[in-house]
Amino acid sequence: MNLGKVGQAITAREIFDLIQDDLDLVEKKIGAESVASADAVTAIGQYLQSAGGKRLRPALLLLAAKLVDGDTRAGAAAAIQLGAVVELIHAATLLHDDVIDAAETRRGRPSTNVKWGNHTCVLAGDWLYMQAFQIALRERDFQILDLLIGVTQIMVEGELLQLERIGKIDIGEADCMELVDRKTARLFSVCAQLGALAGRGDSAARERLGECAWNLGMAFQLVDDVLDFTAREKTLGKPVGGDLREGKVTLPLVYALERATAEERKLVATVLRERSYQTVPFARILALVEKYGGIDRVRYRAQIFTAKARQILSEFPDSPYQRALVAVTDLVTGRDH
Repeated sequence: MNLGKVGQAITAREIFDLIQDDLDLVEKKIGAESVASADAVTAIGQYLQSAGGKRLRPALLLLAAKLVDGDTRAGAAAAIQLGAVVELIHAATLLHDDVIDAAETRRGRPSTNVKWGNHTCVLAGDWLYMQAFQIALRERDFQILDLLIGVTQIMVEGELLQLERIGKIDIGEADCMELVDRKTARLFSVCAQLGALAGRGDSAARERLGECAWNLGMAFQLVDDVLDFTAREKTLGKPVGGDLREGKVTLPLVYALERATAEERKLVATVLRERSYQTVPFARILALVEKYGGIDRVRYRAQIFTAKARQILSEFPDSPYQRALVAVTDLVTGRDH
C-alpha cells in the first residue's frame, strides 16, 4: 500500500487502511471475548458489535502505538488487546447510558434496553466492564490498570453529575465542559496513552499523545452536541433533539439561553418539564439555538480543540501515522453523524 509522501495529506480511507489489519484483529478479539456463560450477555455483545460504529477509540490507540513504535510491531499484540479493551468499556457505557436515558434507538436500530430490558442490560454492562479489565490484566502492567480504573471512575462520576443536572435549565458553560471532559475526552486521552504504552513510547510521548487525544475528544463530543440539533435522524441513527427531550441542556442551547428572552426560556423549560416536543416543537428550539448563534459558537470551540491537537501532533516526526492522526482531527469536526 502507498503510505504517501512526506507532508502529503491522508484521506479518511487511507487512515483506516493503515491499521485495517489490526482493526480486524481487534474485532475478532471483541467477538471472542464477548462470549459469556449467560446467553443474554453473549447475545447483547453480538448485537452491539453487529451495529458497527466508528471504532474511533481503538483506531486512536492503534495509531498512537504505531506512531511511537514505527513498523517494528513490537507492541502490536498488546495494542490489539488494548484496542478490544477500550471498545468493550465504551460498549458498557452505551448499555448503561441507554438504560439511564430510557433510549429507544441507537445507530438506527432498537436500543438494547428495548430488546432485553433494563435489568439485563445493566448486568450485561457490568459484565463487559469486568471482562475489559480481565483482558487488560493479562498485560501485567499496573500503568495500564491505573489508567483504565481511573478513567472508568471519572466516566461514572460524569454520569452521576449529569443525572444531578437533568431537567435543570440553569446550566452553564463550565458545567457542560466538565461533562464533555469526564464522559468523552478522558477516555480518548487514555486510548492514546495506552497506545503509547503498547508501542513502548517514552513518558513524554505518552503525555503529549494523551493531551492531543483529550483535545480531540473534547471536539468530538462538542460536534456530537451540535449534531443532536442539526443532523438528519436517519444519519444520526437516533432521534434528533434527543438530549433536550431527555432533560439535558448541552452547550449549543446554553449559549442560546445566555441571550434568550424570558419567553424563549419558557419554551425550553416546557420541553424540559414535559420531556417531549408535543407542546413546543423541536423546530422552535432549533430556531432559537440558530437565532443566537449557539451552533456556530460550539463549532468554533470544537475547531479550537482540534487546532490544539494538530499543534501537538506537529511536534512528532512526519510519518504516515502522524499524518493519519492529523487527518483524524479533520474527520472529527467534519462528520455528519
